[in-house]
Amino acid sequence: MATAANKLGRLEKVDLKDVWKHEAHDFTPWLASEENIALLGDTIGIDLEVEAQEKNVGPFRADILCKDTANDLWVLIENQLERTDHSHLGQLLTYAAGLSAVTIVWIARRFTEEHRAALDWLNEMTGEEIMFFGLEVELWQIGESPIAPKFNVVSSPNDWTKRVAQGARNVQSAAVTPAKEMQVEFWTAFREQVETRGANFKPTKPLPQHWMNIAIGRSGVKLSAIASQYDSQSGSFDKNEIRVELDLHDDNAKSFFAQLELMKEQIEQELGEPLIWYNPENKKSCRIYVRTSADLDDRVQWPTYHEWLRTKLDAFQRVFRKRVKELDADAVIAEVECGDA
Repeated sequence: MATAANKLGRLEKVDLKDVWKHEAHDFTPWLASEENIALLGDTIGIDLEVEAQEKNVGPFRADILCKDTANDLWVLIENQLERTDHSHLGQLLTYAAGLSAVTIVWIARRFTEEHRAALDWLNEMTGEEIMFFGLEVELWQIGESPIAPKFNVVSSPNDWTKRVAQGARNVQSAAVTPAKEMQVEFWTAFREQVETRGANFKPTKPLPQHWMNIAIGRSGVKLSAIASQYDSQSGSFDKNEIRVELDLHDDNAKSFFAQLELMKEQIEQELGEPLIWYNPENKKSCRIYVRTSADLDDRVQWPTYHEWLRTKLDAFQRVFRKRVKELDADAVIAEVECGDA
């Protein structure tokens, strides 16, 4: 009689090139997918949102550009299907020199000892504003089972495990106040509803704040779900509101806003409702949004609010995603002033 031990399969390593023939054409798009970038994020303890692939950073192009959803700071990912080399190390140093606050993730088949030591030294010298991770990627399979990826951290910022744990404790501490606790519960329930009913966007980690950011596939632009104690229509805290916004927040914000405004009639027709186009003179950022009044203290209404946010985010993703990707960063368009909302 066969024992359970006799039925165990043998774990076999798979060559990376058997699955990913080309680094840029195969591995980078695979890693940039929502499921796999989440796997990478779980490995290094950062909730990642992909902003762009093959993004120019100074004279080089970063393979993947992400945002850390906890603090909205940049995370640059550089991939190699071979062992690490000096050329990629030089690119990483260029990225670090050109950005004031950034996390850099270097992924390779194998790290040489000298490159691992270089990342350790950089983490000691640069402080918390710039952080370096080194990860080796492997593929494994048991018999005819699906091939499974595995990331192994070979270098990380000093005391990173302790800092991740402290960050989690800080979030828990921040959630102690009734307002913060309610925000975490609101977004946790929202995320559960989205996962149950489905959507063409991925909700991010529930945090003690009044917003949840959603990636739309381009840096400098994002979708946001808002649950605000302030009602912008009445100008009062006596009422609350929920909103779904397209936020434009980098140096191209005014130009991108103007380009989208030229499509205003078609966009609103596709969405089936008018939008609020907010472009303040004294601020770099702009936003396009829809809102409705709410009573956030009434938990019985939360499923209704969550469904409103889910359907509006779905619609915004459908109508804006392609248009956002096609926006021209070099376009010069006269801006049209919009009143405050």
